[in-house]
Amino acid sequence: MKTIIAVLLVTVGIIVLAYSGLSFNTPGQPINFLGIHIATTQSHFIPPAMGALMLVGGILLLLVKPSRV
Repeated sequence: MKTIIAVLLVTVGIIVLAYSGLSFNTPGQPINFLGIHIATTQSHFIPPAMGALMLVGGILLLLVKPSRV
């Protein structure tokens, strides 16, 4: 399980760094004004610094061995 999460973190981190950040839209709250229905979206951005943190975190998860108590 730890390996799968680490590989996902490394992969997403590389993708975010390669594209200098990722932006995506999610549906927002619809607005009804005077009988007019207006659909809205919310814009989100993942900065490259977050990609670097994901990459480092994934690599650390791959390298650190679990301690036995």
